Amino acid sequence: MATPSARERILDTAARLFYQDGLRATGIDKIIAESGVAKMSLYRHFASKNELIAAFLDRRHESWMRWFEQDVEARFAASPGLEVIAHALADWFSDADFRGCAFINAVAEAGASGEGTQVAQSVAHKAELAAFIASLARRLGLPEPDAIAEEAMLCVEGMIVRYQMTADPGVVDAGRRLLRRLQQVR
Repeated sequence: MATPSARERILDTAARLFYQDGLRATGIDKIIAESGVAKMSLYRHFASKNELIAAFLDRRHESWMRWFEQDVEARFAASPGLEVIAHALADWFSDADFRGCAFINAVAEAGASGEGTQVAQSVAHKAELAAFIASLARRLGLPEPDAIAEEAMLCVEGMIVRYQMTADPGVVDAGRRLLRRLQQVR
């Protein structure tokens, strides 16, 4: 197997540390030390920490959405319904390295005057997630699929934050019930 390039080692290390410890708490020196690259090499690939954070968020978006859509689609094929979203989230929550949503965390760290790119990337990620949920609602033949997706997003985001705070498996059961109700109320 080929050795990862310096850029990939930097990005792999930054992704792990940013998700594990937070964007602000993770310093460039720690990324350099743990990735085994020279400082000049890091700055040759990423002009600033903000550029590295943007690359991390892009990568996280692609990998998380690919995983989530595949997991949900497999469950949806076997048992069509919005509650399959809660089952997929339960899989994610059971990961030993679960630290919540990287995008919710990025916005929380950025604050009101935060780095605009982080916030924009996070908003775009959530918009794509909502569009995917709306597509599920359309396939179920539900009226107002975009409105259902917005309501489902409140449930999804709430589940993520609640589980991050409590690690209570009851969060998944509550989310499953709420998602099922969204289909019944209309």
